[in-house]
Amino acid sequence: MRLAIPFRHSRSDLLSRALLSLGLVACSLPLHKAFADDKLVKIGILAQITGKSSADGQESVRGAQMAIDEVNAAGGIDGYKFKLVVGDVKDGSAGDVTSTVDRLLGDDAIQFMLTGYASLTNFELDMMADADMPYMLSATATQTRAIIAPNPSKYACCWSLSPSFDSYGTDVTKLADKLQAEGKVKFASKKVAIISSDNAYSKTISEAMKKTFKADGWTITVDEMVPFGEVDDWRPILAKVRQDPPAVVINADYLPNNSATFLKQFLEQPTNSLLFLQYAPSVPEFVTLTGKASTGVVYDLLGGVLTTPKLPLSAELLAKFKQKYGVESGTYGIALYEEMQVYFAALRKVGDPTNHGAIEAAIGATDMPTAEGHLQFDPKTHLAVQDDSHYPITFFQIWDGKRIMISPAQYATGDFQLPPWMKP
Repeated sequence: MRLAIPFRHSRSDLLSRALLSLGLVACSLPLHKAFADDKLVKIGILAQITGKSSADGQESVRGAQMAIDEVNAAGGIDGYKFKLVVGDVKDGSAGDVTSTVDRLLGDDAIQFMLTGYASLTNFELDMMADADMPYMLSATATQTRAIIAPNPSKYACCWSLSPSFDSYGTDVTKLADKLQAEGKVKFASKKVAIISSDNAYSKTISEAMKKTFKADGWTITVDEMVPFGEVDDWRPILAKVRQDPPAVVINADYLPNNSATFLKQFLEQPTNSLLFLQYAPSVPEFVTLTGKASTGVVYDLLGGVLTTPKLPLSAELLAKFKQKYGVESGTYGIALYEEMQVYFAALRKVGDPTNHGAIEAAIGATDMPTAEGHLQFDPKTHLAVQDDSHYPITFFQIWDGKRIMISPAQYATGDFQLPPWMKP
């Protein structure tokens, strides 16, 4: 699992098959003769192509490639054409991320790098800052803020499409209270079970949730943490949940396979509880794994695609992605497409891809509509601005395999419905 996979001169069968499945064979072929070397800009992408989060990684590469294919087909930018260079960071371990970043930074033709997420701690931001490499990412915003906020000027290179994750920790409580106040659910108690996974993303969110629920007068009946990785059996934890049935059950493990298994085992003997699963239901794979069993599940997203007729850009991009690749995009396909659009806009403004300082400043000054909302960056944290006028927190409920946006009201595509396992 931790073996290094040389990329330029030889590849393992595993990585080759992954790239073939992504339609990126061209990444390993000689450049087309029509591309003059001095007019070719390489773009480096870090992605967990072959790790536990391979669904996100492969989707990320597809999104970036779609943007590059479009701009190349339109003639490029000021004569520049673009080529994606894929760096597989596998499961995002420090060693795999470091070696992959070092290799990509060693290619002088790479002028921009991006990722959905490489590591979950984002330590690679320091490597990008040291190399003065323009870099964008779309995850673990709490870790990004902790690194950048003490010294934003040091990290002029680096910008996050993800907004602050603070609302992940606060707004599930608000949603539960709102649904109760509106009479859409009748909770028998103010009890909550919170289950998480031992990784930076899940732990940060679940710990914030615990504080918010406690402050709002809720009692935490189950507080469990599982090791990060594959979990086949949630039944011992679910047995604890059933001993004192809570009004809300939360699982912050973000891996789709784990979340799907949790849902199936919860439904073996469901409690009369609202079931909230963090992030995983947004991945198309989740509904494939669960089918109609996912009906009623609630989840939220920060920086997620606003799938609403009020923003036709979102529907257009989702349709283009599916037409191009034959599969739906979750969060990261569109996010990486948008990261590339931010870079392209900066390059159009600056004109010279090697002027990294000017490119970075242009990225930081971004003011543009995206499929996730209106994008501007907070200069103090380099995160996307988070509010209902920029990147809102959105809540979804799955019903018959479809994701219905239930909040905020101005983007909602439907109303919350009582899950089939809950009593009126």
